[in-house]
Amino acid sequence: MTDLTQISRRRLLKMLSGAPLLPLGTAAGASALLAACGGSDDDDDENESPETPPTTPAPGAQFQSARFIPMAAPSMADPAEMATTSVKSAMEITYDDGTVETVQLGYATFFNTGDMVPDGNGGTILAGGYYDINNNPIIDRSTATHRQFFSGSPDGTSLLKLENPNVPGVTGNAVFAVVQFEYNDVDLAGDSTYGQLPSPYGVLTLDQNPETGELKLVKYHNVDTSSVNGIWIPCGASLSPWNTHLSSEEYEPDASLASNPQLEAFGNYLYANSGARARAYNYGHLPEVIVNPDGTGTIKKHYCLGRISHELIQVMPDQRTCLMGDDATNGGLFMFVADREADLSAGTLYVAEFTQASGAVGSAGAGAGTLKWVKLGHATSEEIRAMAASLNFEDIMEKGAAGDPGFTQIRNNGAEEWVRVIPGMEKAAAFLETHRYAYLMGGTMWLSKNEGTTVNAQDKICYSALANINSSMVAGDSRNPAGGPAVDKTINAGGVMASKMAGGQADTAGSAINSEWVPFEYSTLFVGTDIPADELGNTCDPELPASPDNLKFSEKLRVLFIGEDSGNHVNNFVWAYNVDTKQFARLLSCPAGAEATGLHAVDEINGWTYIMTNFQHAGDYTRDTADAVIDAVDPLINAAYKDKYAASVGYITGLTMQNK
Repeated sequence: MTDLTQISRRRLLKMLSGAPLLPLGTAAGASALLAACGGSDDDDDENESPETPPTTPAPGAQFQSARFIPMAAPSMADPAEMATTSVKSAMEITYDDGTVETVQLGYATFFNTGDMVPDGNGGTILAGGYYDINNNPIIDRSTATHRQFFSGSPDGTSLLKLENPNVPGVTGNAVFAVVQFEYNDVDLAGDSTYGQLPSPYGVLTLDQNPETGELKLVKYHNVDTSSVNGIWIPCGASLSPWNTHLSSEEYEPDASLASNPQLEAFGNYLYANSGARARAYNYGHLPEVIVNPDGTGTIKKHYCLGRISHELIQVMPDQRTCLMGDDATNGGLFMFVADREADLSAGTLYVAEFTQASGAVGSAGAGAGTLKWVKLGHATSEEIRAMAASLNFEDIMEKGAAGDPGFTQIRNNGAEEWVRVIPGMEKAAAFLETHRYAYLMGGTMWLSKNEGTTVNAQDKICYSALANINSSMVAGDSRNPAGGPAVDKTINAGGVMASKMAGGQADTAGSAINSEWVPFEYSTLFVGTDIPADELGNTCDPELPASPDNLKFSEKLRVLFIGEDSGNHVNNFVWAYNVDTKQFARLLSCPAGAEATGLHAVDEINGWTYIMTNFQHAGDYTRDTADAVIDAVDPLINAAYKDKYAASVGYITGLTMQNK
């Protein structure tokens, strides 16, 4: 191994560009950790330092704790920083020998969508490209130059390793990532393609440098989704305890509609205009991607976890209990308890009943209280899949008018409806019309955009992101369920709800719930702060998170990572929140108008720590964004991201500094 003490700082930067965060087990090799920040110039004079290498912990010193040092929010003083992924934060690491190291963070991309990347067979493939049911490229024919559609919206990402990988071209350690692409939003003759294209997944084979931890893309594989009728709008994702990628299908198509132009267009693209139609009940479920040792991937779809606006499921350490985000107005908190460990093909579905103890806004945010669980039913994935293929809405439920005998008033995604279940169709209603049925069964359908979910296993706390605390959560709003919990003030900045978990719980019918990870008490961890529009156009305090979306918890760092999807910050951010010190640190800033997506915190892979994060829809400015901001950053965004069609997939990196 090269003697790093004899090499200059500048040469080290050139040799080891791209490495991730410090290995957090021991200090061995820490002096070798260097990385480049995305979009920076490694040869800048500011990178010069004395020839003396940084002071490092003694060999064998153990990681004790870490503290993130925040970056400032970008400003008009540097429009380029506002227009790209910017990381100017740092991490301070304390070892048990008293040594403190400071690591400057940066960002590295694997690719921008729309790039041609290696396919592992000597050729190239379009990153984020769309394919039909026959795995043929879907072509945008709206312009003179026909091209394959590709997504500008990478989202849920998982990073994992496998035993005995076998991918040609890997010279270090083979590491794999799964990236899903939420949607395409090309404007075709005034008609957006949002949700109309069957969404792709990419399996990335990454070559991990064992000395530096740097990740390099060597193969991109497009997953064949034809066996599950294609994929509908996958948003957040998580890595299962059994090492698979758990995806989502958000905003389930409404099967009660006589005509659904979005679903019809989806079917036309999926089935290559063959005349085949897409069925609403085939979508709104939970896909699972399995990565193979050769860098390919296969997919299956689980139909028994409820048909909701799925986003970012979290499987608890028992490998059976799942808490799920439900990104909807009048959404619920849903739980699934699988029959067997590491197998989501059968189990019991529940929805939470909230009893509020406090509705005060401010420090109490979304309030606090207790949780009970309403059992919606038990099913296997296969039996619900068969129902999805054969049943229509009118086979399961009936809609009536206000006050009709036998019909119950509900709110479905904010809209008032009067419905009843066809006798004998309760199971179909529970798993295919889950939102409507949960309301009928007494579930508290009051949450507005309940998005990411993650777990602090040591403390047995589940965290749920509430992108907004408004509409169905606010007292006096017509969408707030009568007699249920309510807060007395809208908080557009949203917040995070924390739920304590325990075993020994029973459902509302008195039957035992077979899990040690059942939420029973909730409170508000924190909320953002709404403000009048500032000079940039922020309408939520930029020094606090706004509209939390992706959530991931690091057990080793004791940190809750938060990715924003806010129309209230001009630049959205990725934050670190230490649950012990209660301190926030801004880690990363996305391009103006972009959403932070794909957040994934990995405590250790081959001794290295990673924080994965992407963005999507750069330049999708808020209505309050100042004209001066748009004038300054828009040309830069167009130049960097293919006229806003592209977005980045990558990870946060580290750059060693001398100890302070």
